[in-house]
Amino acid sequence: MEEQTVLKALTALSQAHRLRVFRALVVAGQAGLTPGQIAEAQQIPAATLSFHLKELVQAGLLTQERQGRSLIYRADFAQMNALLTFLTENCCQGDACAATPSAPCC
Repeated sequence: MEEQTVLKALTALSQAHRLRVFRALVVAGQAGLTPGQIAEAQQIPAATLSFHLKELVQAGLLTQERQGRSLIYRADFAQMNALLTFLTENCCQGDACAATPSAPCC
């Protein structure tokens, strides 16, 4: 993953509404959510949500699909995993990391 792509993704996630929306879409999985479902769950006005969704799509973190009259947003898991890989690829100076999420990496 290129550094510029990483910076766009991290910039997009550095805003509270966008982070919450992204996390909600990760939980929703491949089913995704409509903007109405996201707005209701996150209590974000539609116009504001539209702006945040656009930012997340442009950062490559979400996909958007039209199904009839509805738009479905989904987390782009491949992009998310690439970002996590980039952030952790030099973890622990090449030593194996801890196997449990509660244990520190090094």
